[in-house]
Amino acid sequence: MRLRAQFLLSAFAPEHFPSTVKTGGVPEIAFLGRSNVGKSSLINALLGEGQARVSSTPGRTRSINFFAMHEVLNSGTMRPNPALILADLPGYGYAKISKSISAEWSSFVDPYLADRETLALSCCLVDTNIPPQESDAQMIKYMQLHRQPFVVVGTKSDRLSNNTLANSIATLKREHGVGEIIAVAAKEGKNGRGMKELWARIEAARVGTETEG
Repeated sequence: MRLRAQFLLSAFAPEHFPSTVKTGGVPEIAFLGRSNVGKSSLINALLGEGQARVSSTPGRTRSINFFAMHEVLNSGTMRPNPALILADLPGYGYAKISKSISAEWSSFVDPYLADRETLALSCCLVDTNIPPQESDAQMIKYMQLHRQPFVVVGTKSDRLSNNTLANSIATLKREHGVGEIIAVAAKEGKNGRGMKELWARIEAARVGTETEG
């Protein structure tokens, strides 16, 4: 299936979330992680275009940004209703983010993760270049306790040698108590390391076969 992305909307409160009536109730895939983990770069690599804004300032994203993924027909036209929706969530855990931003994050991101019926999979991003972070551990624990389908994605893997990356992934698995981490290299584009594997997990969630991480 060929997909094309269109920016849908930015939500600053639960009442701003896309209407499931208008979207047809299609599955939604959330991307979350610490500020500066490479979330926007990964989303752009998945979309194959620069729709998610990449900022050098951690914590810049203060809304949930939704992107509709439409199937492209052989004629080159798009189906009117999306096949799935990607949600770019605000970053967390960066020391310089003010308490007000953290409060905003919890006021509408928590309801999205806990109550959004169309949320099919959460991609929890962790940086393979740094030691395991307590904020990441808390988010993964949140997913496990609430029995939310999720997958842990190790970002910026292109910066490490194969041996160093293998050691980093092993440490992250052990510290976070997960059996799988998909290491990706978003800078290499949609055909980079781990991208096909991640897309396979997203597709599994889209068709309803995704299990807990």
